Amino acid sequence: MAEARAGTKRSADGDVRRNRTIGLAVAAAVLVVDQIVKWIVVHPLRLEARSAFPEDGIHIAPFFRFFFTPNRGVSMGFLTAESQAMRWILVLLTAGISAFVLAWMWREKRRDDALALALVLGGALGNILDRVRLGYVVDFADLHFGDIHPFLVFNVGDAAITIGVLLLLVRALLTRDRKTPSEDK
Repeated sequence: MAEARAGTKRSADGDVRRNRTIGLAVAAAVLVVDQIVKWIVVHPLRLEARSAFPEDGIHIAPFFRFFFTPNRGVSMGFLTAESQAMRWILVLLTAGISAFVLAWMWREKRRDDALALALVLGGALGNILDRVRLGYVVDFADLHFGDIHPFLVFNVGDAAITIGVLLLLVRALLTRDRKTPSEDK
């Protein structure tokens, strides 16, 4: 019986290590894609110069355009950094949250949760890097329906964070670990 438990422990440890590796790779991929797309938007596309007026930008489809928006706040414009001190407080705050997400991902046994956390981590790191380098986060994706703009202008990192959080919520709300009758006693 002890050998079976030891084998199960080794298997669980292997799963956690594999989830870490996959999670770190996904987080790194999100970070790299986020930064490459932002570089393209800022430099080759020169989106900032094309976004002087609300109707400007690059129209991709009737409901989607690229429109440069420097975001000096955090999610949905909260906690806007009006000073250098506030900028660095936001960097520290988001770095602390990222460290928490990394620690959670590091210990996560479920691969789907590790992947969701990796999306959150990679997106957060991309936005932190922007804030450190530029003083703001480069947002450029504007999804809208006519004159109705239900979403704020966002970026690849924001999309990854949102998808990761939604995956965690869906799993937490819709799936439950089923206990075997022996675990109930």
